[in-house]
Amino acid sequence: MSAYKIFIDGQEGTTGLKIYERFKGRTDIEIIQIEEAERKNPAVRAECINASDFTFLCLPDTAAKESVALRTNPKTRILDASTAHRTNPEWAYGFPELSPEFRKRIEGARQTAVPGCYASGFIVLCCPLIQAGIMPADYPVVCHAVSGYSGAGKKAVAQYEEQGRSPDLDSPRQYALTQRHKHLPEMRIISGLDFEPVFNPYICDFYCGMAVTIPLHTRLLDKKVSAKDIHEVIASAYQGCRFIKCLPFAGEGEEPPDGAGLSGFIAANTLAGTNNMELIVYGNEERIMLTSRFDNLGKGASGAAVQCLNIMMGVPEDTGLA
Repeated sequence: MSAYKIFIDGQEGTTGLKIYERFKGRTDIEIIQIEEAERKNPAVRAECINASDFTFLCLPDTAAKESVALRTNPKTRILDASTAHRTNPEWAYGFPELSPEFRKRIEGARQTAVPGCYASGFIVLCCPLIQAGIMPADYPVVCHAVSGYSGAGKKAVAQYEEQGRSPDLDSPRQYALTQRHKHLPEMRIISGLDFEPVFNPYICDFYCGMAVTIPLHTRLLDKKVSAKDIHEVIASAYQGCRFIKCLPFAGEGEEPPDGAGLSGFIAANTLAGTNNMELIVYGNEERIMLTSRFDNLGKGASGAAVQCLNIMMGVPEDTGLA
């Protein structure tokens, strides 16, 4: 069988470069190249898109929508890494572990929206609890998150890595202060919540990695549950998943297990360079904490995109990601 033709529209961005990097050594795909001078030429981009079997969109939202409009070849399948189509019901949502239905839709999709990084870490925790009738859809969810600076784009990466940079960059920096972060719509809709969460993200002085945390008050849940009960629900939801693992439960009121390499702390960059995601449940009978940690450029971006491509191609989902 001949190799699939792949075009990366926006291959000079952080996500595009990482996708390209993950294709090294693969013989089942052929990358369609575009000249640097033609990267913003709609006619040339349209030619590349329609010559491809699969096109990745690693672009701002407006540009991603413009690229979709350039597609005239009915056989070209698109994977969009922007925010533009994540809540559009005409697009498959690219998180296959959420349910067999999500996976099946990705398999046959003509167009798949790759989830946002923060959204991935949030949804993976909320979905099982809402589906199990534990977290009510109107629960007043709060979410705290820290991310490496690579998730902020090329301009921010340059700022963090330049000599003589501002001392402000030495400290974690809270942002999205107006509660209008672009991931909020998918965080609500895909999770099945009635309202968007209060979202409190920080960008920090390390390159890549992410930890997303959701605190729960047991008195506000629809069922009387312990931290152990919550752990069992989440662990069961992702049992057997290739890339998602729920770490062992320490015990009520105990610190996260030392056997998981935590020693009472959760580092955000532990899974950098992988497509893996770890889920951690801890707390006591009154307050429970849920944390997901992963690489914001892996399962949170390019790794997730390549995983979806593999599923759409019908090859093992860890191809190029192991």
